[in-house]
Amino acid sequence: MEGLRCLVESMDGTRVVAAEAELEDAVAAVRDLQPTMLIVDKAFGTRVLIEWMHVMRHSEAHPAVIVWGTPMSEPEALRFLQAGAAGVIRKTAPLADLMNCIRAVEGGGNWMESDISRNPTVPIRSGRSALTPREVQVMELIERGFKNKDIALSLGIRTGTVKIHLKHIFEKTGIRGRYGLAISGLQQKGLLAAVV
Repeated sequence: MEGLRCLVESMDGTRVVAAEAELEDAVAAVRDLQPTMLIVDKAFGTRVLIEWMHVMRHSEAHPAVIVWGTPMSEPEALRFLQAGAAGVIRKTAPLADLMNCIRAVEGGGNWMESDISRNPTVPIRSGRSALTPREVQVMELIERGFKNKDIALSLGIRTGTVKIHLKHIFEKTGIRGRYGLAISGLQQKGLLAAVV
C-alpha cells in the first residue's frame, strides 16, 4: 500500500487522501472525503467488489474506481468494467502502465491493461464481411453483459438464433469468446483504452 501511495503522490496533480486496509473503512473514507478516484485491491474478492461498486454507483459520492489485482482473468476484468470500474490493471503490470491507467481514469476515461484484454496476436478484425445490423445488436448487448437468454428476450428472437449470430460474429471478426467481443467493442467505441 505504501509503494502505491508513493507512486500516486509522485504524479503531478494527484494527492492521496486516505489509504484503508478494510473495505468498510474505505466506504467511510469515500463518504467523508469524497475522492474523485479510488484504487481498490481485488483481494477483497470479486463478488464483494462488484456489489460494492454497484452501491457506489448509486451513492452521492461517485468516485472513479480502478481495480488492481493479481491474478486477473479477461472475464473477471470485463465483469469489473461492466460493474462500473473505470480501470482494471494487474499488480504485476509495468509501472508505466499503472501510471497510464491512473492518468486515463483521472481524465475521465476507461483503461484496461492489454495483457488482460486479449492475445495481441489475434486480429481484432479479419478481412471478412461486415456484421449485419442484427449481429451488431447482438454484439452491443454482449458488451452490456447480457446472457444469450436475455439477448433473445430483448431482440424477440430465440436463444438458438442468438447462438447462430454469435457464431457468425466470431467468424467475421476473428475474435474468440464473448468476453473478447465485449472488450473489442468497448475499445472500438473508445470506452476502453487499447494499450499494446
